[in-house]
Amino acid sequence: MKKNVKNNVSWIGYIDWDLQKFHGDDFTIHSGSSQNAYLIEEGKNVLVDTVWAPHQEEFIENLKSEIDLDKIDMIVINHGEKDHSGSLPALMKLIPDTPIYCTANAVKSLEGQYGKNGWNFHVVHTGDTVDIGNGKKLVFIEMTFLHWPDSMAVYLTGDNILFSMDAFGQHYAIEEMYNDKADQERLWDEAMRYYANIVAPFSPMVKKKVAEISAMNLPIDIIAPSHGAIWRDNPMQIVKAYADWADNYQEDRITIVYATEWHGTEKIAHAIADEIQKQSPDTIVKVFNADHVEKDDIVNSVFKSKAIAVGSPTILNGVVSSVAGFLYYLKSLRIKGKRAAVFGCYGWSGEGNKKLREMLSDAGYDVVPAEVKSYWNPEKDDFAKVPELVSQLLNGAPEEKETEDSSASSGLAKWQCPCGYIYDPAKGDPEHGIKSGTPFEELPDDWKCPVCGIPKSRFVQVK
Repeated sequence: MKKNVKNNVSWIGYIDWDLQKFHGDDFTIHSGSSQNAYLIEEGKNVLVDTVWAPHQEEFIENLKSEIDLDKIDMIVINHGEKDHSGSLPALMKLIPDTPIYCTANAVKSLEGQYGKNGWNFHVVHTGDTVDIGNGKKLVFIEMTFLHWPDSMAVYLTGDNILFSMDAFGQHYAIEEMYNDKADQERLWDEAMRYYANIVAPFSPMVKKKVAEISAMNLPIDIIAPSHGAIWRDNPMQIVKAYADWADNYQEDRITIVYATEWHGTEKIAHAIADEIQKQSPDTIVKVFNADHVEKDDIVNSVFKSKAIAVGSPTILNGVVSSVAGFLYYLKSLRIKGKRAAVFGCYGWSGEGNKKLREMLSDAGYDVVPAEVKSYWNPEKDDFAKVPELVSQLLNGAPEEKETEDSSASSGLAKWQCPCGYIYDPAKGDPEHGIKSGTPFEELPDDWKCPVCGIPKSRFVQVK
């Protein structure tokens, strides 16, 4: 059954109430999700995206009940990830010559996942349009790395609907479909969880894309993402939220993350939480045991925080695997610009705090000098170090100074692509004729990321 969105535009997706995990096991689903596909029936009939392959039979039968498949004039695939394109191979067996409008990278993605089937691809770029009759057009907008290189959005004139793909979405099953009918606390929590765990690595791109869309002066009455609620009540509120979240977002919150073996590190974590409340009563404190709480839920709190404290006992000359795994995941999300502190217990050796410092620094956090490092179990002298750790976490270390990166000032700064590739002048890019020792600023204007092909103008300097 299709559901009317506006005029001749209908939702024809799948609500997945039973979904529990996404992106493998990286993202925990608390409130179900939806795979939103849309059907536009004007002079031309347009299908915007499909649903995940496990639901393809239901999706195609539902689509058949609403429209003769042979009357679908074109298919828009905004993003090749399988939760949106999974039903496409089965659908194309039924209507094999139907034009597919997508980005050049989406062609690579779709053929890479499903094989080269001779599908009728039409590659589009930002600003390209297609007349679909009745005075309406589709306007295509590339959304590179929001959140895949192949991502795009499509705008329907006349009805002023932006089909935004994964941007502005949530993993949130809502039968009522619209943001104004949703539980607002759950809606916004899921929208932020989605941003923190999926979109955050590409925050520099979010800033540019929000500005680019604004410059196009498109009146937007509805934002229809590919997951969760459709934004019809003040739809630009989620765009503003993305702009805020992309700008080193912080609340007055500190998140404490730890694992413990025999409760010593746990006692230090709780002592830090108590001391934060003494020194800064208005600061929200959240404490998570990494062994018991999903890493994506912890990240949601870290994203909101101005600082974090991470603790682990020393084990096998390192740290507990749950903490190490969490910090690896945190690094991948590139949530930076926050202070951090480390703590933990040790017995036979004491490398844990050092390892935590290394991992947090590598993830882009400003690790304060103060720490708590307890031999076997925390004693009075150990707890006496907590106030200084908390003071530095709240205010910074007394000796902290803003210093210019010497490598940056010498022109040898590293630069990072949104895909994660880092250009290191010391190494250059010899496979593409760039000698070692070549500063980023001296790279040819047409040089592109050797991994994903993004132009150098989209790189950001690594601090």
